[in-house]
Amino acid sequence: MVTPKFKKFKIEAYKPGKSKVRKLKKVIKLSANESALGISPMAKKLIVNKKMILDKYPDGKSKELRTAISKKYNCNQNQVICGSGSDEIIQMLCQLFLKPSDEVIVPQYSFLMYRIYSKIAGANVLFAKENNFKVSVSEIIKKVSKKTKVVFLANPNNPTGTYLKKNELLQLRKKLRSNILLVVDDAYDEYMKKNDYASGLKLFKNSKNVILLRTFSKIYGLASLRIGWGYGPKKIIDAMNVIKPPFNTNMAAQLAAVAALKDKSFIKKSAKHNLIWANKLKKVFNKFNIITNEVAANFLLLNFNKCKYSANNVQKKLENNGIILRSMQSYKIKNALRLTIGSSVANNKLISILNKIFKK
Repeated sequence: MVTPKFKKFKIEAYKPGKSKVRKLKKVIKLSANESALGISPMAKKLIVNKKMILDKYPDGKSKELRTAISKKYNCNQNQVICGSGSDEIIQMLCQLFLKPSDEVIVPQYSFLMYRIYSKIAGANVLFAKENNFKVSVSEIIKKVSKKTKVVFLANPNNPTGTYLKKNELLQLRKKLRSNILLVVDDAYDEYMKKNDYASGLKLFKNSKNVILLRTFSKIYGLASLRIGWGYGPKKIIDAMNVIKPPFNTNMAAQLAAVAALKDKSFIKKSAKHNLIWANKLKKVFNKFNIITNEVAANFLLLNFNKCKYSANNVQKKLENNGIILRSMQSYKIKNALRLTIGSSVANNKLISILNKIFKK
């Protein structure tokens, strides 16, 4: 008996951050950029009280959710496509645009799924150098060739936490050939409070060669339900709908997302909490010579090059005390960790343990 032949991909599979520590029943997970305040209360109330019809298929077109998105962001619902997280939108884009020998450009340090889905489609992935962990427009342009089909970037960027100013993002689109698709991932937009920043959705809503990505996994607290969306030219969205799985988003996810979009007070509260705590934690890390990025998203990249302890050393000490941060090894960032801003309880415990570690 012979096993049928299958494709072998020369890629490193995505490895999520830890969620458990051996021998510890209770841990504080600050490794996945999840919501510090949990799920949107309006979404939670709906999930608890709504009688879900689980023996029927969900709306394959996510019409109610697309309508809610179009109302909130003043955009055309026919240019919105929903997916099982924005991951699925990335996957569909790669299926639609890429073939073997095509080239994709991503920042040196960027969300791993951009490169993974691109490679699965057979494309070659080129990495544009960053300047002090910030995406560089000039370095991206240097990588452009006749084979370039797609440029992916998140703004603010994950895992670095840095961002391109609105004029820099506009400059990037202007310098790229018009037949190169620019994909701007707005995953952390709701946390941004910088005057020189603008979301991809605001800048490129009417563009013919830009796709915008959004997720409900971050500030809305719906990570477990797997729901996200993309926005772009109708011609591209129509083509994506042809290859989209028929019932790719479940009913609970669709209804919870609709409710979460209406939860303005929770979004405001979450963004305020994040800004206050990110700045507090930044000061704590600076005290221990742990260098961090300027506060932008709901996480901080921690650089230990000037610290008396290594990233690996501190990570182990924190895990022994039940706190999990994200290793940056899979992102190829040496001597660094990524910290998600947590609840007040979680953040205070982190500070307390750090003080004990650095007193020794």
